[in-house]
Amino acid sequence: MIKTIKHVEIQVNDEGYLTDFSQWNKEIGEELAKEHDIEMTDKHWEVISWIQAQVAANEPLSIRGIKKSGVIDIKQFYDLFPGGPLKVSTKIAGVPKPKSCI
Repeated sequence: MIKTIKHVEIQVNDEGYLTDFSQWNKEIGEELAKEHDIEMTDKHWEVISWIQAQVAANEPLSIRGIKKSGVIDIKQFYDLFPGGPLKVSTKIAGVPKPKSCI
């Protein structure tokens, strides 16, 4: 499926996750965040960078992993990305939906 963000066409799956990470940039991430009523802050970007690094290293993502990351605590994670923090944050990060998310 093709989605247009800021006049740029990106490939997404039926859940809205990018299917080609090379199409991601910070502007795309900001627009994806706006779809979830999230205004990105430095802390959001810190989490997004950590998530992208984990995926690049083929590390599985989970809420427990976020907790152990030292980047953010669970309460803050839920506050920053309401409505399914791991699902929402990975979508903004342009990485595949974690297997731990249903």
